[in-house]
Amino acid sequence: MPLSPQELADRSEIMDTLIRYADAIDTKQFDRLADVFTPDARVDYTSSGGIAGEYPEIRRWLEVALTPFRHYLHALANTTFRIEGDTAHTRTYFLNPMAYPLEDGSDHTFTVYGYYVDRLVRTPAGWRIAERREDQGMMVGTLPEGFQIPS
Repeated sequence: MPLSPQELADRSEIMDTLIRYADAIDTKQFDRLADVFTPDARVDYTSSGGIAGEYPEIRRWLEVALTPFRHYLHALANTTFRIEGDTAHTRTYFLNPMAYPLEDGSDHTFTVYGYYVDRLVRTPAGWRIAERREDQGMMVGTLPEGFQIPS
């Protein structure tokens, strides 16, 4: 069944929101996450050892948790959509290679693979994530020895 012009526009705008998340994280511009999440968004990163909470707490946690890494990259892939008026449900594959600096100057690398399961809402400023759950599928490699994910 062909998609309506509105659904095509909504899908495009939703993908822009998902990409803004990845870009804000990967460029370490955490303040830009305010253009991704609703102010009261619920976010759950517990499947990968993180925390669950509301956006302000999550935003602070992301900066603390990711600052020790030299590099990381979020690549988004397949996204499924269910759009019902001003609410959308998506499931997006991601892969996230990460590099942690070691004392000898080399990097300890590992890659996290999984899914972002999101509920987005249309706001006057555009689509925003109101709920996000990260479902870690697998990790290739290990966390650096002695590294503790902040809680």
